[in-house]
Amino acid sequence: MAGASEHTEVNTPVGFFPTILAKLEDMLNIFAAVTIFAVMLLTTAGIVSRILGAPIPAYLEISELAIAVFAFLGAAYAQRLGTHIRLDMIVKNLPGSLRWFIELLGSVVSLLLVLVLVRYSWDFFLNAYHIGDSTYDYEIPTWPAKLLVPFAFSVWALRILVEIFGYFELIISPNNRPRNIPLTLSPEEEARLEIEQSSTSTD
Repeated sequence: MAGASEHTEVNTPVGFFPTILAKLEDMLNIFAAVTIFAVMLLTTAGIVSRILGAPIPAYLEISELAIAVFAFLGAAYAQRLGTHIRLDMIVKNLPGSLRWFIELLGSVVSLLLVLVLVRYSWDFFLNAYHIGDSTYDYEIPTWPAKLLVPFAFSVWALRILVEIFGYFELIISPNNRPRNIPLTLSPEEEARLEIEQSSTSTD
């Protein structure tokens, strides 16, 4: 398990493409967060307006379409930070190259699964676009929201691909410092990292 200072460096992208990808992930995650806040305001306003007898048109349908934004656009960002649900109690205690090989194998399987999702979500979008699919009441086109799904999965696939190269590098050279891969922190390491960050901000 990496120490706190190592964890900070691991989550800092190394290389041109990982850096560009990380910036894209950050922007998508911020956009998803802003969308959640906007949907919250819209839903609140819609409920109040309904109570007052003047409901906002299509607010419910807009909220439903916005789910695609905050449900998928943050997936690659979460992958980079290692915040997806993982069962790694055994894997993280494996020695050297064996651990990185298991991580590599899991990433390859994940990449194949995400590529399948890209393929079928793209077909889903194309079908909605060609038939002019829209919401039931106010006929808002659904294809822009459905296009976000294969786009988000594609970014996620690129993130997993970057991780695969990182794990492959560690299999070849297990003593190298991990780069462009997520590593989870123990409670002690989290506390040490918070202390380091607070002491740095006060200096």
